[in-house]
Amino acid sequence: MTLIDVFRARRRIAPYIRRTPLISSAWLSELARGVVSLKLESLQLSNSFKSRGAFNAVIARLERGSAAPARLVTASAGNHGRALAAAAEIFRLPLVVFTPVDAPHSKVAAIRRHGAELRAEGRDYDDAERLARAFAAETGAEFISPYNDADVIAGAATIALEIAEDDGDINVIVVPIGGGGLISGIAAATKAIDPDIEIVGVEVEASCAFQTSVGAGHLVPIVPGPTLADGLGGNPDPDTITFGLIQQLVDRIVTVSEEDLASAIVGLVESDHLVAEGAGAAAAAALVGKRIDVAGRRVGVIVSGANIDRRRLADLLARPG
Repeated sequence: MTLIDVFRARRRIAPYIRRTPLISSAWLSELARGVVSLKLESLQLSNSFKSRGAFNAVIARLERGSAAPARLVTASAGNHGRALAAAAEIFRLPLVVFTPVDAPHSKVAAIRRHGAELRAEGRDYDDAERLARAFAAETGAEFISPYNDADVIAGAATIALEIAEDDGDINVIVVPIGGGGLISGIAAATKAIDPDIEIVGVEVEASCAFQTSVGAGHLVPIVPGPTLADGLGGNPDPDTITFGLIQQLVDRIVTVSEEDLASAIVGLVESDHLVAEGAGAAAAAALVGKRIDVAGRRVGVIVSGANIDRRRLADLLARPG
């Protein structure tokens, strides 16, 4: 992927996505002893950065093909499925979305609302992806991965263009890692603009496939545990292109605890009046939990999504202290 691919993606998706704001965060700046700004993909049209990759993947396929795909299929913890459902609705493409059985209600309700066929049948994300790939093989539907897809990654990379344009002095960008599509895109575009900008990835302790694999030098299967950051759980595709990009372009990967995540979600509400889901708050959690030292630096933190169920958010906000 080159910057030309990213600029092409920005042109394609501009009518369908929102240019999200980059705002300063006084409480995180004080906590980290740096200058911290939040890139609010939580305010994206689907309340997640996934809209960028989903629309770019659909439009790029329509541009390249002589005919529209007969049917699309994907696997998702929720946000990618919601975003792809919105794109499929606009371009009148049938879509089947496989999710875990316990995917958050706010996410699966939106998938249905956009008219996609929802199959909440997976034991977890890994199982949902196996089911989606089997469906594609059996029916001829085109599988669009939430992360292992060059067009999806190029769409996510448009975030880096906006950060560079809005604050050219940022020298650290902190990004959550699930399947690796978001950080791969941001890292590739950012390093092309300025190789000296540090890219820090954040995984959860309960599911740290990339930190484990980068240390080993090859992808290592893990057993994911339960986590507030449902969008970050699971193993990546063994053939994912994101692993090589992360190896090459991401400067370091840290992990955050469930307590870090909970504190970050509450802190974003109390101090910045922002709603973030667990995965969306993971980058902020790395500062809250002091997992990285950014004192004296100018930091961009990706708030990647806001699709958290009301009861879960209420429970977190009701915690003492």
